[in-house]
Amino acid sequence: MWKRASRGRIPAGIGVLVLGGTLTACSGSGGTEQAAPPSAPGGGTASATPTAAPAAHPFTGGRTGLRNPVLAVKIENTRMALPQSGVRSADIVYVEQVEGGETRLMAVYSSRLPSRVGPVRSARISDLHILPQFGRPAFAFSGVQSKMKKYIREAPVYDISQDNGGRAYFRAGPKPIPYNLYADPRTLLKQAPKAEGPRDIGFRFGPAPQGGEPLRTFTAKWPSTQMSFTWSAKQKRWLSAHNGRTNTAAEGGVLGGRTIVVQYAKTTRSAFHDFLGNYTPLIKTTGTGRALVLRDGKSYDARWSRPSEAEGTTFTTAAGEPMTFAPGQVWMLLVNDGKPRIP
Repeated sequence: MWKRASRGRIPAGIGVLVLGGTLTACSGSGGTEQAAPPSAPGGGTASATPTAAPAAHPFTGGRTGLRNPVLAVKIENTRMALPQSGVRSADIVYVEQVEGGETRLMAVYSSRLPSRVGPVRSARISDLHILPQFGRPAFAFSGVQSKMKKYIREAPVYDISQDNGGRAYFRAGPKPIPYNLYADPRTLLKQAPKAEGPRDIGFRFGPAPQGGEPLRTFTAKWPSTQMSFTWSAKQKRWLSAHNGRTNTAAEGGVLGGRTIVVQYAKTTRSAFHDFLGNYTPLIKTTGTGRALVLRDGKSYDARWSRPSEAEGTTFTTAAGEPMTFAPGQVWMLLVNDGKPRIP
């Protein structure tokens, strides 16, 4: 059984490094890993929102949206979904393995909102283990299997799924169901007026650390798909490709971030599976492990640490110093620690 995160436990005061200075501010089955999905701390009541806004946004290191609510949205990441809408506006983009060795995105918004986002798809159990570090954010998705509904109700999120989001969701474009469901983020947030604002989740922003290895392209691999990131000195960010094809945004341009974090995390079999019998992966995002951080055309070997689900994930260099990110969008690639595998 995983420990219940304690409600009201907020990570240590924000210390974002900017420009070299510190600113304080469906059914289960035998043979599965029987780690229970997390419950809402304190019986599902909201924690106290920090009274003072941070001096820089803890998700991007920027200066905008310091008091904006946090919205997480599940987005399809297979060929049928491309090009995706709204991903380029996210502060953080998580890439998570799902059934069959494919991946799905969880885009986290706060500093700015796109006009629409999608294709919106269903939630997975790993989402509920990632989200507690954000306090109690709004969580948008298109549904979950019936046995997971109780865990959504108990989780420290405001459920603004398709079932609860009303007119925020709509179908558009030529793609077939389920690849044509989109949502209006501003309308979504009206359904979660108490969604909490940004807090320290462990990221540190500032000048690049010493060292690092020059790198032009990195490819992250999952059992049935891969994503590549190529450094663009002109745009000063990493441009993505999906299975060898340029990953364009529906709004135009190529998706990618200033910082790409490859977080190697143990991927095991959860107690859930889809209607075809494919087990849902459970990504262990607490504890410690290795990581690779890409920024400014270089790669840095790093370590990650997340003591509990109520706390954020910190990254350190091989020398034990804080691993600083380049201000801007961060991609978090959750990759199995070992060879790609379907659990």
